[in-house]
Amino acid sequence: MNNDLLETLTLPGDIKKLSIEEQTKLCTSIRKKIIATVSKNGGHLSSNLGVVELTVALHKVFDSPDDKIIFDVGHQCYAHKILTGRYKDFDTLRQKDGISGFPKPNESEHDPMICGHSSTSVSAALGIAQAMKLRGDNHHAVAVIGDGSLTGGLAYEGLNNAGKSKTNLVVVVNYNEMSISKNIGGIAEYLSKLRIKKSYRNAKNATKKFLRHVPLVGKQIMQSVDSFKYAVKAKMLHSSLFEDLGFEYIGPVNGHDLKELETALEAAKSLNAPVIVQVNTIKGKGYKPAEDNPGQYHSVKPLNGSKENTQAQSFSAAFGNALAKAAENDERICAITAAMKQAVGLYKFSRYFPERFFDVGIAEEHAVTFAAGLAREGMIPVFAVYSTFLQRSYDQILHDLSIAGLHAVIVECNCGVVGQDGETHQGLFDIPFLTSIPNVRIYSPSSCSEIELCLNKALYDDKNISVIRCPVGSEVLKAAYESDIYSECELSNGNALYSCGSNTVVVSYGKISNTVQRVCAKLGADYLKLLNIFPIDDDIANVISRYENAFMFEECSEEGSIGQKLKANAPKLKTHAVRGFVQQMSVEEALDECGLSEDKIEQQILNEAMVVKCKDLTLSLRQEKLQEAARKQKNI
Repeated sequence: MNNDLLETLTLPGDIKKLSIEEQTKLCTSIRKKIIATVSKNGGHLSSNLGVVELTVALHKVFDSPDDKIIFDVGHQCYAHKILTGRYKDFDTLRQKDGISGFPKPNESEHDPMICGHSSTSVSAALGIAQAMKLRGDNHHAVAVIGDGSLTGGLAYEGLNNAGKSKTNLVVVVNYNEMSISKNIGGIAEYLSKLRIKKSYRNAKNATKKFLRHVPLVGKQIMQSVDSFKYAVKAKMLHSSLFEDLGFEYIGPVNGHDLKELETALEAAKSLNAPVIVQVNTIKGKGYKPAEDNPGQYHSVKPLNGSKENTQAQSFSAAFGNALAKAAENDERICAITAAMKQAVGLYKFSRYFPERFFDVGIAEEHAVTFAAGLAREGMIPVFAVYSTFLQRSYDQILHDLSIAGLHAVIVECNCGVVGQDGETHQGLFDIPFLTSIPNVRIYSPSSCSEIELCLNKALYDDKNISVIRCPVGSEVLKAAYESDIYSECELSNGNALYSCGSNTVVVSYGKISNTVQRVCAKLGADYLKLLNIFPIDDDIANVISRYENAFMFEECSEEGSIGQKLKANAPKLKTHAVRGFVQQMSVEEALDECGLSEDKIEQQILNEAMVVKCKDLTLSLRQEKLQEAARKQKNI
C-alpha cells in the first residue's frame, strides 16, 4: 500500500474497513506526509508523529463527527486532519487561506472546538457530553490530553467536575513514555489487562450488585473489599487519583500498538461512563532526529525540518542574556517560566542559576501568584511568558500583585502579529487588558539594547508591576531615524521625538516602529518613538497637538489600544491598529492585511495628509525643557 490509499480515505469511517496490517501501513504513509509537509511549511513535528497510531485507532473505534474528538492544545491534530477529508489540501498547512495547524470548526465538522491553548479539552468535552446527555444522544465526547497539559490547573478543574457526571466522556491521557507515576511490574500489567476485559467488568458489577442485597453484612463486605482494592491501587498503581474523582481507569496502553489501542478504546466506549485511558507514546515516533530530540523538533521552521533556533539574534535571547547578567550581581532575581524555558530565552539563566530558576509547568495563573509570594519575601521575580498565554493570568496580576502593591517583572515574548499559528496565538490583546490594571508600567522596546535598558529599569527603578513587551523574531538593522536628516529630542521615560521639520508626525512603538521610521524618512515626516508606552506621559499628547497631521500605527488590538487612549487628549491623532482576529499566514502577509506593512502605512499617510516641511519642533521642545528646568531651579 502507498499514499494512494490516503487519497481514497475520504471519510474517517473508511478506516473501519482496514485490517491491522493495512492500518500499520497507513500510519507509515501518514508520517511520511506529515514530515514532508512540515519540512516545507514549518509546523509542529514531534507531537504529531507521536500520536499517529492513536489517531487512527480513535477513528477506527469512534464515529466522528457524531462522536466528538477534541485535541488539547490542538497542535497534534495533523493526522486527524489527514484522515477527515483534508488530505488533498494538507500541502497548504499553515499557509494563508490554507489548512490550519490547529482544529477549527469552520474548517471541518470533525473539529468540534477551536483549540490552541493548553488544558481546555476536558472542560470542553464535558460540556459536549452533558449536552448529548440532555438531548438523549448516546454518542461520546473524547478529549485527548497530554502529560504536559496536565500541569495546567484548568485540566483538573474539568476532571474534578467530570468524574461524577455520568456522561459518555472518554479522556485519553497521552504520556510520552511516562506514567502518572511508576507502575509496579507484572501485577500492574495484569490488573491493567484485566480491567479491559468485558468479562472482568461484568463480574465486578455482578459482585457489587449481589453484595448490596446481602442482608446486614453485604454493605460492610463491599466496603471492606473496596478499601482493600483502593489500598492496593494507591500503593501499586496510583491510578486511584482518577478513580477517586469518579472515573473508570484503563491503562497504561502502548500508544503505538494498534490492536492494544483499539481494544482499550472499545472497552472505554462500552462503559458509557466517564473513563480515563492512559496511552504511552514516543514523541517524534518514526523520525529519528525528532525521537532523539523531541523538544528541539516540537516546532520547526520550513525546509527539511531544521530545528527552530529560538535564541539566535532574537529578542528573547537578548532578554535572557540581560537577565543572566543582572542575576550575577543580585541574588534576589528569580526567573519563572510556564514550560517554555528555551522559547522565552531562559535556558542560559536555568544553567547558571538553577536554584533561582522555576519551571512551573503550563500554569500561567499559578506562575503569577507564585511570583507574588517570592516578591512578598523580598525576591525580584521575573516571569517570562508568551503574550498570548499571559491572557490566562489577568486575575492573578490584579488580585495578587496589583492590589498587594508588590514588585514583579513580566516579560512578554512574541508580542504583536505572530503569523502562522493563527488567531489563538497572536500577541495583540495584552495592552487592552493590562492597561485596565492599576500599578502597571509597560515598556515596548524595538531593539535588543532597549530590552536590556527596560529590564534594568524594571528591576530597580519601578516599584510595582513592570511589563516588557518583546517582539517576535530578531531585531532589524540600523533604523532610518538614526540618519543625519533627523534631530533628536528626548522626552520623559525613554520616549523621543525625531524631527526633520515636518508638519506631520507619526507615532509608534515596538518592532513595527522600525517600519514606521523608514516610511517617515521616505516621506519627510517627523517620528515620535515610544518606549514607556503606559502610563502615557502628558508630554506625548502635548507634542502631537503641535502638528497639523498626526498618525499612530501599532501592533495591538484596536479596542483598548495606546492610540485610543492618546486620542482622548490628542483628538487630531489618526489611529491604526488591528481589528478582529488575525488568521494564519506569514507575519509579512498579516501585517499587510492589517494595514501595517511598509507600503500600507505609506499609503494611508499619503491618503489622509499632505506632508510638507515646516519647522524643526525639537528646537522649541529643547528650549521649553531648559526653561522648565530653570523654573524648577529658581523655585528651589
